[in-house]
Amino acid sequence: MQTTLIGLAVIGAAVIYIVMIYNRLVALRNQFKNGFAQIDVQLQRRHDLIPNLVEAAKAYLNHERNTLTQVVEARNGAVSAQQDAAKDPADGAKIQKLGAAENLLTKALANFYAVAENYPELKANETIQQMMEELSSTENRVAFARQAYNDGVMTYNTYREQFPNNVISGLFAFKPTSQLELETPAARQAPEVAF
Repeated sequence: MQTTLIGLAVIGAAVIYIVMIYNRLVALRNQFKNGFAQIDVQLQRRHDLIPNLVEAAKAYLNHERNTLTQVVEARNGAVSAQQDAAKDPADGAKIQKLGAAENLLTKALANFYAVAENYPELKANETIQQMMEELSSTENRVAFARQAYNDGVMTYNTYREQFPNNVISGLFAFKPTSQLELETPAARQAPEVAF
């Protein structure tokens, strides 16, 4: 009888321990998903500013249509990747595609800024200056949100890989996810706005 009680106590403790690990995995997964939601908001703001900036710049950049087209196409690709990643922020492949799309958008914007330097009347336009400042501010917000998301992903991935958590995470299909990273060191820098 005493052996049975000890056996039940051990089984009960093991079940409680498994439940605690499971609940912690759920909490960490929800934490990084919330972090992605913050990135999603800032990326949406960034993506919404770009068409207005391009439209305002069209009057000044008649000979630079290719640059404006590249910005618009990169923005559309980033919006598509953002929407796809927002459906399942735990899917590492979607997060990597989002990072690549945002990297292309950052490069296109940097090219736009470089071209804009050659047009003094564009640099003097208050509307464009204000949009550039808002875009720069949004870039900073994206960077902070990305840092919080990446911290959440790192904590989640570390916890799910530790023993015995890795057994429980495998048993309940808690898959690893990817951090949101940019592909090149140059893309890690926010575009400079010197108007």
